Amino acid sequence: MDFLSINQQVFIRRSDGRIHQAGIIKLDGSANKIVTVEWNEGVVTRGKEVPLNTIIKLNPQIYDAPAAIRPSQNNTLVSIPPRPAQAQASGQGPKAVMLARQRIATAVMPATAAAVPRTVPESPKDDVVVEIERLRVKRERRRQVHDETRALRQSLKDADPKNPNWEIARMLRMHRMQMTFQPESFASTPTKQHQILVCVRKRPLNRRELNNFEPDVVSVPNRELLVVHEPRKQVNLTKFLEHHNFRFDYTFDDDCSNAQVHERTARPLVRHIFEGGMATCFAYGQTGSGKTHTMGGVFTGKQQNCRDGIYALAAGDVFEYLRHPKYARLGLTVSCSFFELYGTRVYDLLMPGKPQLRVLEDGKQKVQVVGLTEEPVANTDDVLKLLELGNSVRTSGQTSANSKSSRSHAVFQIVLRLPPMGQLHGKFSLIDLAGNERGADNSSSNRLTRLEGAEINKSLLALKECIRALGRQSAHLPFRGSKLTQVLRDSFIGGKKVRTCMIAMISPSLRSVEHTLNTLRYADRVKELTAHALAKGKLPAHKANLAQSNSLPDITSQATQVSRVSSSASMPGVDTHAEHMHSIWNAYTVGSALEDENLAYFNEATDNYDNGNGEATKP
Repeated sequence: MDFLSINQQVFIRRSDGRIHQAGIIKLDGSANKIVTVEWNEGVVTRGKEVPLNTIIKLNPQIYDAPAAIRPSQNNTLVSIPPRPAQAQASGQGPKAVMLARQRIATAVMPATAAAVPRTVPESPKDDVVVEIERLRVKRERRRQVHDETRALRQSLKDADPKNPNWEIARMLRMHRMQMTFQPESFASTPTKQHQILVCVRKRPLNRRELNNFEPDVVSVPNRELLVVHEPRKQVNLTKFLEHHNFRFDYTFDDDCSNAQVHERTARPLVRHIFEGGMATCFAYGQTGSGKTHTMGGVFTGKQQNCRDGIYALAAGDVFEYLRHPKYARLGLTVSCSFFELYGTRVYDLLMPGKPQLRVLEDGKQKVQVVGLTEEPVANTDDVLKLLELGNSVRTSGQTSANSKSSRSHAVFQIVLRLPPMGQLHGKFSLIDLAGNERGADNSSSNRLTRLEGAEINKSLLALKECIRALGRQSAHLPFRGSKLTQVLRDSFIGGKKVRTCMIAMISPSLRSVEHTLNTLRYADRVKELTAHALAKGKLPAHKANLAQSNSLPDITSQATQVSRVSSSASMPGVDTHAEHMHSIWNAYTVGSALEDENLAYFNEATDNYDNGNGEATKP
């Protein structure tokens, strides 16, 4: 600071690297040692605080004085000799003075020539310049990495041309290379005897999906495991796969035939009905996932071969067991019925004109389908004729997922009766459920189509609740939740005499991955709610009854009971509970009124029913 002063001109370096002069206006001699400078740019006066070290580096001339006037090492000064007296006395004038000056210069020159010219070292770069240079190098390196990544991405894309989903297909191939597949034949695995059997069947990709290059996002490592690879995106839009693992009793891949599926699902249930039990086998899944293909038979164009479906295969097993000596002595008779549930209405598929039937309860509180046709059959050919007749008049429609979608639940029943009174010995219900749909998929459809989907989803939910209660061995079965469960009431009541098999049908295409996950979660929920799965967290009896009471009489009785308690005794918290139950009752009443209005419209729209082509007349 001793060499600097106010208003002194010094060199400074700007943030952009420029160097110019500025005047000192302030000197800070504290520990910071900051020099404040100021300069003019046009009509604008600018200032800056500069560290003292930077001032020293940029202004070495201030701190390094010339050697001619700098003190020597021994602190002696160069002496100038006096003017010669002889020259003054002789009066030689200016010429003598010039000679004297030359002698003085000659005397001083050795000292001046001895000084070596000092080279100014190159000043280091400012911190801002260094930071700018570092950012530039980093940016160039990042661009280089991006260029390499883009080139690699383009090469991978060129390896699979015309495929818009090439990136997902590549990730699937890489992941499946790391998976362990253990293919084993069903012949080597024993048949499982469970009260509730849950299986999953994966259909192959159809022609349209193959033409659109849709990848297969479902993997079947073995006969019990199944993995769904769901494509997802991170926050930075980077694609990745999320793997969902499921475990079921059986998993059938796209190479399995209907005969192999029947061998593990429906065939054990045929023997169960000969033992005097009730059996139910139903196919559940998204529209177009292969339910009708599995239950009814293989399609060849628009023609269906009923011999390959579970309906016909189960009928063949029935007649095979009839010839067994153990059951031949019983003299059992076999009859079949075939009906559909469209919305809340039941139609007989074996009668000309497909008349509507009523579902009532008799004096023994058994649900009866009034007027339902039971055709006696003697062999498999008779069953095939009934199946062809019923499938030809079944209700179908066009949806966003399938051009010919089943819009009704088809129930084919094989009944065994004991002579001579025709007492019921066993019943096997084979159900081809309508395809479940999301409301978002039907948002662009008309009101009738949306109500069809709502009724279908309502019946499927009620079916799941009944299976849930069956697995928990619950005393209450909510079979009145839909017309489907009401018709199948005897298939859920009976304890150990009742067995159920669920075949969840899934589509492996990328477009159907959300539907596939919903179907698998539905099936997984059914399986995990069995008696073995709920043994750890069983509810108390009073809480279980309250949680399972979701029918109208139960809610009204609970509300009445709470009201009586609150009026007869002043217990703390009872009034609040009563008000809460009344609010639940009011909400239920409003919801029921809205549901009745929609149901009335649905029934009115389906009154004009065309029996010729089996399609409802839509307004």
